[in-house]
Amino acid sequence: MSDLAVEGAATTPERSRPQPSVRRGLAALLLVGFLVLAVAVPVTVSVLLGEAPYDQIFLGYPGVDVAVVTSVLNVVGQASSMIAIGALVHILFLRDAAARSAWSIPEGFEIKVLRVSSAVWAVCAAGMVVFESLDASGSPLARLMIPGAFEFLYQTSDAPRAWTISLGAAMIVFFGAYFADRWTAMLIPLWAAIVAVLAPVVTGQVLVGPDHDFGGDAAVFQTLAVNVFFGSVVVAALRVASGRRIAPVTLRRLFAVAVVALPVLLVSDLIIALFKLAGGVVTASLTGWLIIAGATCLIVVVAAVLWAWSLMRRSLLRAHHITVLMTVMALAVAGWLGVTVAMTRQPPPQYFAPSSITKVFMGFDVPDAPTPAVLFTQWRPNLLFLGLAVTAVTVYLIAVRALRRRGDSWPVGRTIAWISGWTVVVFATNSGFGKYSAPDFGVHMIVHMSLNMLAPALLVLGGVVTLLLRATRSVRGAPAGWHDWLTWVLNWPVLKFLYNPLLVFVLFVGSYYGLYFTGIFDTLMRFHWAHQMMNVHFLVIGYLYYSLVIGVDRPPRPLPHIGKLGYVLAAMPFHAFFGVILMTGNFIIAEDFYRNLALPWADLPAQQYFAGGVAWAGGEIPLMIVITILAIQWGRQDAREARRKDRHLDTGRDDEFDAYNRMLQRLTDRDTATARPPQSRPEDPAS
Repeated sequence: MSDLAVEGAATTPERSRPQPSVRRGLAALLLVGFLVLAVAVPVTVSVLLGEAPYDQIFLGYPGVDVAVVTSVLNVVGQASSMIAIGALVHILFLRDAAARSAWSIPEGFEIKVLRVSSAVWAVCAAGMVVFESLDASGSPLARLMIPGAFEFLYQTSDAPRAWTISLGAAMIVFFGAYFADRWTAMLIPLWAAIVAVLAPVVTGQVLVGPDHDFGGDAAVFQTLAVNVFFGSVVVAALRVASGRRIAPVTLRRLFAVAVVALPVLLVSDLIIALFKLAGGVVTASLTGWLIIAGATCLIVVVAAVLWAWSLMRRSLLRAHHITVLMTVMALAVAGWLGVTVAMTRQPPPQYFAPSSITKVFMGFDVPDAPTPAVLFTQWRPNLLFLGLAVTAVTVYLIAVRALRRRGDSWPVGRTIAWISGWTVVVFATNSGFGKYSAPDFGVHMIVHMSLNMLAPALLVLGGVVTLLLRATRSVRGAPAGWHDWLTWVLNWPVLKFLYNPLLVFVLFVGSYYGLYFTGIFDTLMRFHWAHQMMNVHFLVIGYLYYSLVIGVDRPPRPLPHIGKLGYVLAAMPFHAFFGVILMTGNFIIAEDFYRNLALPWADLPAQQYFAGGVAWAGGEIPLMIVITILAIQWGRQDAREARRKDRHLDTGRDDEFDAYNRMLQRLTDRDTATARPPQSRPEDPAS
């Protein structure tokens, strides 16, 4: 691909380039068109529907003013958060700067976009905290005049609390855009933004109705793909509209993001559509028509990417092609965003599907008791962990293949350990064990121990960080890539803080007591997203702990072998004590939640007693296995050290060093003797 094919305005003669005022006008026109297209659809739907959506879910009508303002703030807030994430992705991963210069974040177009978008996001999020409190409770704007009304309305729904998280994240991104001047410093705003955009989604419509576990997990993948890819596209479109060039590396990497994001978008959108329609005909509801409109926008984006890719392969992609491509994609994104927000203004068919108390909390029924046959045969896909496992194994195998194609070897045992670890994760979360981990506390503890004790011990033996570092390279003068990013993260002070052995130990052990002996577990089990977040926590904390003990990758704060042994032995009594408390305590963990399920086969005291035994044995047995692995690693390291010393002795270098040291000693003795003052000879008495 020639530079001319992708550099756009950089190849245009100076006289034909747009003037600065014209550039700003084009960028402003594109931005206004984007917002108008995105805002028009939800506002129109809100006005035309009127009170009907509120009557369907037995809420009062807050008035057209609250409905319209909520729609505008929602779509502008989502658009600005998407653009902010797109700007962060450009700054971190799509720039064409070499490794030395990419480490620092210079003033540029993307930084300006980040500052403006994060400021708009913060304002809209603050407005949504207020108006979502009114809209979700069906209260008119005048009710805010009543003392204490806002506090009450705020607590009646999860939506305003989710937007509070967005407000906090938007402020983090805003200040990061002004004060973060290093590549790693920008990672904090990125993670904050990702968590923030997920919060309103997983607590919205996908949390309601049968099979909402599928809808919620699909929404997580869709939200990530939308904000990363669509956000990057809109930022690129603004860059082109302002008359700036798009570097060849940036364009290639943007296409690479599209290759991953578009299949995720298409599959997740299909799952969400099936979930929201709840078996109904797509044309039988407004939600169905909006789904068709959203799918049309996605098809336009896919067609534009395929058209541009075909031109790029034939080296025919020119500046005007890029301008058309980015403009069409940005407007399609605006249409998709408007349709998506419009769907939140109308209760979808899954709201009215026949349900049960277990479907309300979990998304599915569990009529059978969790016998061994049921646990091993009644599988239910957990899309989140299934997707994570497929991604992790695929990336690992691609890295192994790249390493071997280069002529380097990689131990088969490490590959087996990595795949086995993710196999344990998939089995624990997708089999009957994962299905019954919510209604049965004993089964939950089996899944907990599998994700916290067994799977991480296998995963850290895979040495994924070492593999990625060896499979990638940093080329002098070339744009920063995977090797540079990994190196920067490994030397990041924040990562060193998170890998502090004391902090990891407290989180690993204290999670049991803080989660189960407070009201946190009872609250988390009522929401699918919270249950998934809890499982992710188990897996991450277990990985951090075992990476310090038996991990192949060198942690930022490595422990000596004797320290590792003490680290493991120190954790064993805490697991045993936790199990004993569960078995002998006269209380029931999360009793309100389990009583609400009202399952005929449930025996809460017996389930908790069994859970205590699992916690005791599940904590002791894996740690004993870890001690055995640690002893083997210790012995192998001593053997390697002995062989190294033998090779050193065989070279005869030690004799040379000894002779050199003897020479130095003789020189020291001679200098000492020379510097010593002469002693006077005693007089002869005979004289």
